[in-house]
Amino acid sequence: MATHAFASAPRDRAFADINITPLVDVMLVLLIIFMVAAPTLSRAVQFDLPRPNPNPPTVNDKIKLGIQADGSITWNGAVQPYSALQALMAVEAQRDPAHPPTLVIKASGDADYGVVTRVLALARSAELDRIAFEQ
Repeated sequence: MATHAFASAPRDRAFADINITPLVDVMLVLLIIFMVAAPTLSRAVQFDLPRPNPNPPTVNDKIKLGIQADGSITWNGAVQPYSALQALMAVEAQRDPAHPPTLVIKASGDADYGVVTRVLALARSAELDRIAFEQ
């Protein structure tokens, strides 16, 4: 009789069965977790959406303010001294308080940062809250 390294098991021995008890236990635990969590996922969240405005706001004016590298300031294309900016901004802010104009600032890449921050401070003190920057 020849012996082989991989001899097959005798046919009369029973095959080993897979133990599915741990698998069933895990599935039952997952089922219970989902049964507990499912009602909380189906609750409606109440919140109030904003109502559309029947009267859309009018298009506000835009004020173009330029700050050059040498520190000069232009107001809608006209060169203005820094000392006149506060009065100009106050007049524009009071013209239509319900719809204040947008201050569009175009600062040169070489402009002094201090000048830009002083202009922003003047706009804030004049209550010009709508400010945009242009490249």
